[in-house]
Amino acid sequence: MTSNKNTTSKLDYSLVLILLLLFLSSCIAIYSAQASGQYGENFLVKQIVWYVVGGGIIAAVMQLDSDQLRKLTWYLYGFGIFLLAFLIVAPSSIAPVINGAKSWFKVPGMGSLQPSEFVKIFIILALSRVIDDHHQKNPNKSVQSDFWLLMKLGIVTMVPLMLVMQQPDLGTSLVFLAILLGMIFISGITWKILVPIFSFGIACIGTIFYFVLWKPEILEKYLGVKQYQFGRIYSWLDPYNYQSSAGYHLTKSLLAIGSGQTGGKGYGNREVYLPESHTDFIFSVVGEEFGFIGASVLISLFFLLIYHIIKVAMETKNQFYSYICVGVISMITFHVFQNIGMTIGVLPITGIPLPFISYGGSALMGNMFALGLIFSIRYHYKKYMFSTTA
Repeated sequence: MTSNKNTTSKLDYSLVLILLLLFLSSCIAIYSAQASGQYGENFLVKQIVWYVVGGGIIAAVMQLDSDQLRKLTWYLYGFGIFLLAFLIVAPSSIAPVINGAKSWFKVPGMGSLQPSEFVKIFIILALSRVIDDHHQKNPNKSVQSDFWLLMKLGIVTMVPLMLVMQQPDLGTSLVFLAILLGMIFISGITWKILVPIFSFGIACIGTIFYFVLWKPEILEKYLGVKQYQFGRIYSWLDPYNYQSSAGYHLTKSLLAIGSGQTGGKGYGNREVYLPESHTDFIFSVVGEEFGFIGASVLISLFFLLIYHIIKVAMETKNQFYSYICVGVISMITFHVFQNIGMTIGVLPITGIPLPFISYGGSALMGNMFALGLIFSIRYHYKKYMFSTTA
């Protein structure tokens, strides 16, 4: 075993630089977003504090090696399930309903804490453990073993998914599914199983869209879909017909980003008032003030982050680590794609924040936990000079 002084790449400085640039981008955007005067508190200071806390989370997580992460996986997953279940039955004094969803715990001196943000990471660890253990126990693949693996992955994901849907929280549920899909694609399950299942899934989605657009009363009667949930779809497809209600945020977001044009209006020169612009619609602030160029720079930072994690996944010889990287990539990619997509009208509004940029303690700590896993992989990389595993 090499000594600590001789161990190469113990700290991933490239990832540190990317994270620092995201931190600066977040501070710049939030400082401008809160200048509208809608709120009486300083979100920038709070975001800096959350970043410091997140740095502590990274420092703690990166101390854990592969064996320790594997041992902790089911404990963390079980703890996450307990928090989600307790959230449903907890009294409103500690788990209030906010914007129609019971998704947060009130923590004295801290504000609110959203357990599902951490459960995302616990699911990544659990799915990685399931895939790795399955392949070790079943070195000779078969359709039956692949189908059993798919069932196990589905069960592990569906338990927290159903609990989150009880809150209800559609955005987080979609993130869970995105993580599951990413893990399924790299799990080695044969396409003989995946093609029929995904074809059926696409057909179901198409059928649901048909009923949403032309037969909504059937979904209301038999599935209990609420009218406001239809409004999200209708306002996405035709926001200007709903600009005084469900389409308000989207029309304002489109106006803000469009008015920024190529170079933006300049820092602090926002003209379009957009509620909650420091959280879910932070990209609209960037688009208006810095234009297409500034928005492209921010998107490029996310591309660099994802590319870097892909490199880490390809360099490590530890399959458990590789699966973790894929889970983190799936989560971050979906977050970025969905958040930016909803601000420009490509996707419906779901309330998913922009990773590392939007204000929010729970979301930021969850994302820092995820990056802590990536730092851990590089921190323990080549711990043994002649080892075949990282």
